[in-house]
Amino acid sequence: MTLRSLAAAALLGVASLAPAARAQAPAEHVAIGDRERAGNPASALRHYEAALSADARNYEALHKASAAAIDAGEAAPDAARRTALYKSGEQYARRAVEANPGHAEGHFALARALGRTAQSVGSRERVKYAADVRTHALEALRIDPRHPGALHVMGMWNAEIMRLSGVTRFMAKNFLGGKVFDSASWDEAQRYLEQAVAVEPDKLVHRVDLAEIYADRKNTAKAREQVDFVLKAPAAEANDAKYKRQAEALAKRL
Repeated sequence: MTLRSLAAAALLGVASLAPAARAQAPAEHVAIGDRERAGNPASALRHYEAALSADARNYEALHKASAAAIDAGEAAPDAARRTALYKSGEQYARRAVEANPGHAEGHFALARALGRTAQSVGSRERVKYAADVRTHALEALRIDPRHPGALHVMGMWNAEIMRLSGVTRFMAKNFLGGKVFDSASWDEAQRYLEQAVAVEPDKLVHRVDLAEIYADRKNTAKAREQVDFVLKAPAAEANDAKYKRQAEALAKRL
């Protein structure tokens, strides 16, 4: 074989491998994002977005980009940046549900993102967001009854509504279209969060939010039990330091 034919063969080999390399790129970025997310959600988000630049309907990259955006938003000290990340998380989650409506992760991601986005809107819009949060969290649980994130969302959905004043709940139900608020209860808040802890016992956010619910219900012994766990456990995820501070603050109130 001549030098020219060898060169041609080499070029043909590279050309035949190029499509396979391009096809692997999104999966590689998702894998890197998965490794980065626990310690650096902002970096993970960049990798998920790189995967989406090559494959805009990549379901795994979409719901993980939403999760990373919300995680990064929770850690952002600037309110404007936090709001932008929450909105980005909502958009990625909507695209995930559109790409794969029969899978739980997309619905959970959207429920979580909507809950964060609702923090920056007016009261009338917030009621609508609350209804949508519940809808998508319950859809995730219909698909996967033991989904810990969706269990957590439903626990907090019930708790946050019960924490509203009676007047605010009345106004929401009777004048803002929030009839779904009638389904909220402290029993349901506690039940959902206890299930989330049972499925993911080492996840600190489940524990500290359950502790807050126990405290709201004047069950000091159980609240202290959860607080003690959070304070003694290692910080394994990006926002665990924040949850530990939340536990410390609660411990002082108990």
